[in-house]
Amino acid sequence: MWTDLLIAAAGLVGGLILLWLILVAFLALARPTGGLLGEMVRVLPDLLRLVTRLARDRSLPRGVRIRLWLLLGYLALPIDLIPDFIPVLGYADDAIIVAVVLRSTIRRAGPDAIARHWPGTPDGLAAIHRLTRTGLARRQP
Repeated sequence: MWTDLLIAAAGLVGGLILLWLILVAFLALARPTGGLLGEMVRVLPDLLRLVTRLARDRSLPRGVRIRLWLLLGYLALPIDLIPDFIPVLGYADDAIIVAVVLRSTIRRAGPDAIARHWPGTPDGLAAIHRLTRTGLARRQP
């Protein structure tokens, strides 16, 4: 009986490790390129204010707000999918997760909701659209 439990536990741990390795490989392939990670760092304070404002906006669909609150919770946790001491990928996992959640928010709530709550400059908003690949990255004159 104990051997069966040990085998099951070892299989579960092995499966979780394999799943984590697949995730790391995915993040390595999908990491932001062309300086997008640097742009995200530049607009990070505005980005955090944006996510908080969007999460509190009751006019947005409930599923969008829940995703945004979960994102804020993930960002507040000291534990990451990939530890921050790993060069490039350590911070890229956070950037990718933020980009995916914002992209789904823009698709579901519309770009007007993002523009309405954006606290930064038009260039910063354009950087967010480049990061999320929503095609609205034209800079305002």
